[in-house]
Amino acid sequence: MLQKSVTFFWFRRDLRLSDNLGLYSALSKNESVVPLFIFDKNILDKLDEPGDLRVNFIHKTLTELSEQLKAMGSGLVVKYGNPSEVWKSLLEEYNIDSVYTNHDYEPYAISRDTEIGALLKGKGISFFTFKDHCIFEKSEVLSDAGKPYTVFTPYSKKWKANLNGTPLHYYDTNPYFKNFHGFAAPSIPSLTEMGFRSVKFEFPERFVPDKIIEEYAQKRNYPSMKGTSRLGVHLRFGTISIRQLAQKAIEKDETFLNELIWRDFYSQIVWHFPHVAQRAFKSDYDRIQWRNDEKEFAAWCEGRTGYPLVDAGMRELNATGFMHNRVRMVVASFLSKHLLIDWRWGEAYFAKKLLDFDLASNNGGWQWAAGSGTDASPYFRVFNPKLQTEKFDPQLTYIKKWVPEYLEFHYPRPIVDHEFARNRCLQVYKAALGK
Repeated sequence: MLQKSVTFFWFRRDLRLSDNLGLYSALSKNESVVPLFIFDKNILDKLDEPGDLRVNFIHKTLTELSEQLKAMGSGLVVKYGNPSEVWKSLLEEYNIDSVYTNHDYEPYAISRDTEIGALLKGKGISFFTFKDHCIFEKSEVLSDAGKPYTVFTPYSKKWKANLNGTPLHYYDTNPYFKNFHGFAAPSIPSLTEMGFRSVKFEFPERFVPDKIIEEYAQKRNYPSMKGTSRLGVHLRFGTISIRQLAQKAIEKDETFLNELIWRDFYSQIVWHFPHVAQRAFKSDYDRIQWRNDEKEFAAWCEGRTGYPLVDAGMRELNATGFMHNRVRMVVASFLSKHLLIDWRWGEAYFAKKLLDFDLASNNGGWQWAAGSGTDASPYFRVFNPKLQTEKFDPQLTYIKKWVPEYLEFHYPRPIVDHEFARNRCLQVYKAALGK
């Protein structure tokens, strides 16, 4: 037990030392701050891929953070276990006077933080949380009637009006690094100790060239081009600052900024309407009679549908943990509307595979594609993969990369005819929606 009282900063989705509001608040108000990260067994136990890229990414990032802190004469405490049990153990090991962290908006995170907050309160320990993952959160962007927005365009207008041209604030933690607790932290648990294995993988850079943002509107829909930022994983785990990125977008390109606003939009949807994590936002869509053919689902997962653009997207996802956003829309529409497989099956598969998986954005995108969500694609819009290919991969560059055998005899025939699938989808949707 340390006799001297310490403050803990609990890293979660904010794995950086710069422009981190919770960390800035802890360091600027306290003189002995112990940095902490918990590998949460409640989350990790649900992952069935030993080489999970996200766990590898987090472990790699924590190793880098640990080295940065060692250079300051401090260290990073990394634990593996159930958070409540970890905190009970820390309370016995340290004389803790306060705990700082940043908000997390997902249903599990809310229940976890409620439990930890109660545990700390019972010990007389203050628990402070801050907004760091979004520009605007929870009820900060409401309609004039005081209601949460469920359509993006008016939300984005109010979002921009709330910003009102004021540069986003930067929280400079550098002057306060001296307030990290001086100690040699124990070693970080290895991937093997947690049931995972190390994978050699080149993760996306954590910066985006100005040119990408400036040309974003022109190039973002073409999967063969380097037209998107590839910053999803860094936003997901907070290895970059959303404030700094949004400020750059404000200065460079409104289309890119709108993509960041979508992120805030879906985050506040999950906050205000937590039922979307399990059910359709529009309850009528829960009446759809899904076919849920397991063989067809397996063919979709493995990129064997006979539709080259769909197959290319799924193979890219399986190989890299990434899929181009335009292609995400096509494959999601294909699963839910061509195959009439419950969008939740696809959402869960993406949750397993996507390096940048974020519950709010993943759920929002899938419900958009299925027609069941906020501001959704209408039920009668069924993407035609052939037309999408002609428009966005006209030279077949993307398809040739991921489905090189698309013209060969052994490439599968289309799993379903487009016109037949479209008509079947409209009939099933109309029956469910009473159209």
